[in-house]
Amino acid sequence: MKTYYSLILALVVAFSVTAQKKELKAAQKFVDAASFDDAYNFLNENSDLLSSAEPKYASQYHFLLGTTLQAKKDFLKVVEEFDKVKSIEKEAGLNKYTQLIKNNNARLVADVVNEAVTLNTAENYKEAGALLYLAYKLDDENLDYLYYAASSAVNSGDFKNALPYYLTLKDKNYTGVITKYYATEVATGEESEVDETTFNIYKKSKEFTNLREGLSESRLPEIVKNIALIHVSNGDNEAAMTAIKDARKLSPKDVGLILTEADLYIKLGDETRFGTLMQEAIAQDPNNAILYYNLGVVNGNEGKREKAIGYYKKAIELDPAYEASYLNLSFIILEGESKIVEQMNSLGTSAADNRKYDQLKLKRQDLFLEAAPFLEQLVKINPKNKEAITTLKNIFGTIGDTANFKKYRDMLEAL
Repeated sequence: MKTYYSLILALVVAFSVTAQKKELKAAQKFVDAASFDDAYNFLNENSDLLSSAEPKYASQYHFLLGTTLQAKKDFLKVVEEFDKVKSIEKEAGLNKYTQLIKNNNARLVADVVNEAVTLNTAENYKEAGALLYLAYKLDDENLDYLYYAASSAVNSGDFKNALPYYLTLKDKNYTGVITKYYATEVATGEESEVDETTFNIYKKSKEFTNLREGLSESRLPEIVKNIALIHVSNGDNEAAMTAIKDARKLSPKDVGLILTEADLYIKLGDETRFGTLMQEAIAQDPNNAILYYNLGVVNGNEGKREKAIGYYKKAIELDPAYEASYLNLSFIILEGESKIVEQMNSLGTSAADNRKYDQLKLKRQDLFLEAAPFLEQLVKINPKNKEAITTLKNIFGTIGDTANFKKYRDMLEAL
């Protein structure tokens, strides 16, 4: 009787193995033909039979399912299936599909990254960040993936994940610095950035000159800044300040890090320390218009009107196209108007008061005429700046310049 049952069991096992081999062969044909929807449906329908098969067949089943899911861009499940393959084969002392997975890894990473780029373009930052982090887990030598995963997480407001990503990048001293290649075309005199292969070809050509190499900017300041800002967002200002100070010990003259620390102090309401750091940044980068603009803002907030005006004028000198400098400069000039109007309204009707009134009226008009040229220049730069046009309309209306009043009134109505 025992022999009889053993024979029955052997026949069942043999039948089961035959069925498994047959179904796997059919599934393989679907995959080879790139009929991935059919392959996916077929593998799911036969999951009970194939997932419980002996190791060499079970590993093939999970490999085919993973391959199919890769084609369908369900990348998180791909990794789950491939991990099952590796676990099964490791326990059974097998390596066939584990090796195929290893060979496929570069392609899988490329597929994951390409899908993440598509999602980022569609502003689906959360899913893009998850995929970029997956790419990093698949290829942890490439810290660029972790950097872009952190950026996507920030864009989606997912600070919970962004922070550990950035902290890992900081701990690994990631800068993202790469060598860039440039060549100038002799015929046009125009310089352009090229890849390394093209650069080496151009070296042998007489049609290009001034071939040079340069380094891209470090991403470390941005990383540290985001760590600090996330800490600030979480209310952990102490951790934010520590992050900045640690980075500045490594790069004390890095303008990006100086500005990051300055940004933190302005968020903490310490405008004095902010101003000091901005002066330090200017010492490192004296032709940066934005630095002077920021100093104008701080000094204006502190009531240091003349200093603010000087900084705004310097910002305009360095960058004549920067709109905010013109607008802030004109507004800080006009700040004195309210006091003048207050004084005018407080006067009586005596002859002395009338003379004082006329003097204040001229002083007010001088303020308007001092601010107007900066606003007019701003309108030349951006004819659609409503704030500047409205202010000019009001200025010329107040001083009785009818022609200019109508000019800016018409511009405003045309917008």
